[in-house]
Amino acid sequence: MLRIILAVLLFLAAPAGAQESVVAGLSQHRVAITANFDGTAILIFGAVKRDSKPPKGQQPLQVVIAVSGPAKPVLVRRKERVFGIWINRSSVKVNAAPSFYAIASTVPLRQALSSAEDHRYKISIGNMVGQATPSGKISDVPAFSKAIIRIRQNNGLYSDSAGHVNLIDDTLFDTQIKLPANLVEGDYKARIFLTRERKVIDSFDTTIAVRKVGMERWIYNLAHRQPLLYGLLSLAIAIGAGWLAATIFRLLRIS
Repeated sequence: MLRIILAVLLFLAAPAGAQESVVAGLSQHRVAITANFDGTAILIFGAVKRDSKPPKGQQPLQVVIAVSGPAKPVLVRRKERVFGIWINRSSVKVNAAPSFYAIASTVPLRQALSSAEDHRYKISIGNMVGQATPSGKISDVPAFSKAIIRIRQNNGLYSDSAGHVNLIDDTLFDTQIKLPANLVEGDYKARIFLTRERKVIDSFDTTIAVRKVGMERWIYNLAHRQPLLYGLLSLAIAIGAGWLAATIFRLLRIS
């Protein structure tokens, strides 16, 4: 009920002007990573604003929602067995790959979006991962990009959930995007697309700030801004922990 009320309020507050446009909101725009952070879920909801009633016989409206984390270049190496030893033989640099990417849609993506529109807006996982640049003569360059996708899907960082967007009367929609515990700090982008006849007719985007807080924030800043002090502190903690463990074992042996 709360989702529907919020979506209706957004619908009433939306500006007029387009035949069909999307207005949306999130349950939270900031995610705090703490010591006991084990993931969270963000509710994305909204409504479709119309100037007039759509004509009869028109194909149904579809909604596609995508949330992406910070994108960085990734060096992918392939290991091969040589004389019984696994070594790195070839490598490919992928120009940009999001640290996290989740898609949710009312129907399978290929039913909601044409290949041309997908390529234009870079919505599918394959189109979000950037082009690969080989370091030598490699015939199967696309396999390295697919390897990134496969590994990150196995780690729960990439997902494609068809049918997970609830759409009521072609007007109100909502879904939940699960964020795993192993999130990378940064600004995450949430994009919402309205499609009809496999074409994008409107879109909306907003940002989710993912930040470390508390002790994690202090350790992160120390490691990146004062690496020498961080290294000395880590060494001191390791020595202290070793000394304490040795002392405890010695006392137990005496008793």
